[in-house]
Amino acid sequence: MKGIWWKAIGVALVLYSIIQGLLGPVPALDVLNETIRVLYFHVPMWFSMILMLLLSLIYSIKTLRGNLKWDIYAEQFARTAFLLALLGLTTGMVWARFTWGAFWTNDPKLQGTAVTILTYLAYFILRNSVEDPHKRSRLAGVYNIFAFVMMIVFIGILPRITDSLHPGMGGNPGFNEYDLDDNMRRVFYPAVVGWMLMGLWISSLSIRIQKLKYAQEN
Repeated sequence: MKGIWWKAIGVALVLYSIIQGLLGPVPALDVLNETIRVLYFHVPMWFSMILMLLLSLIYSIKTLRGNLKWDIYAEQFARTAFLLALLGLTTGMVWARFTWGAFWTNDPKLQGTAVTILTYLAYFILRNSVEDPHKRSRLAGVYNIFAFVMMIVFIGILPRITDSLHPGMGGNPGFNEYDLDDNMRRVFYPAVVGWMLMGLWISSLSIRIQKLKYAQEN
């Protein structure tokens, strides 16, 4: 994506969601109270993370066809996703502390998140352990496919078929079914788009840096 228009839109949407997320009206709900404002940050970060991982997967598949250029894209999208995962996990832990009474509980989605983060941490370790660029790109590409599938299983599937405290999981109603009112939707959806654009921007910057390093080394 060329130009600065989409970057400006991303910054504007994130700033809008931060300001409105902290100052705008939210429904008065039992237990959640004002903590529901974390929804504007926690969930959009996760959505952006999933988009980055999907793009990393796509470029890993392209890399397996023999083009090393795409390996840079796959790695940097995964790195951005990892950053967003840590931010999403941190905001989720803060939310859990004031909603469930603890930063960490024995919740299947939390456990799946921990497994997913460790899985992608292993992806970066694997990359750093192989010096040959062709071998590294093939191994990382195959592993990335495995990691993405595991992420879907541990974050998207298992929490839905087991008991989970998360909304929309384990038989619990989702936010949009009972407490995501129109005021919140006007902030939540722009936040999702804004964080996705920010993820793309961060990735594009890191990709450009890695391309310059690759050009200097070769």
